[in-house]
Amino acid sequence: MRILGIDPGYAIVGFGVLDYDGRSFTLVNFGAITTPAEMSFDERLEVIYRDMSDIIKLYKPDSMSLEKLYFNTNHTTAIDVAQARGVILLSARQNGIKTYEYTPLQVKNSIVGYGRAEKKQVQEMTRSMLKLKDIPKPDDAADALALAITHGHNSFSYAFSAYNGRLK
Repeated sequence: MRILGIDPGYAIVGFGVLDYDGRSFTLVNFGAITTPAEMSFDERLEVIYRDMSDIIKLYKPDSMSLEKLYFNTNHTTAIDVAQARGVILLSARQNGIKTYEYTPLQVKNSIVGYGRAEKKQVQEMTRSMLKLKDIPKPDDAADALALAITHGHNSFSYAFSAYNGRLK
C-alpha cells in the first residue's frame, strides 16, 4: 500500500510518501510545498492545489493521511490552514484518493506509544522506523511521514480485523 502523508499549512505543506506491506515501511520520498509570504493568499492556495495534484499524479498513492485540524488560540491562522486543507482535500478527491485524518494525539500514540510525547521524540522515532540517517527536514516533512506511518498502522489493523484475523 502506498500512503501519502500530509502536514497541511499555507506557507509550508509537508509531504511524505511511504510504501507499507503490513510489516515494514519503505521510504519513497518526502519534501515540502512552499509558498512565499509576499504571494497573495489565493495564489498560495493555487500553488498548493497544483503542486499537490502533481505529487499525487507522480506517486500514485492508495490513500492520503493528514492532520486533523483543531482550533487553538489563533483562529485566523486556523482558518487559513483550513482553506489550504480544503484545496489539498479537493486535489485528493479529484484524483480518486481516499483521505484519512488523525489528531496529533493519535500520531504520538502510533509513533511513540505515548500521547503526550514531545515533537522531537516523534521525529526521532520516525527517523528510526524509516531507518534514516537524519531526521527529515523540514519539520513539516517529518510530520507528514509520521502521519503516513500512523495511517499504515491503523489501516493494517482495520484490514486485519475485517478479515477475521486472516489477511488476503
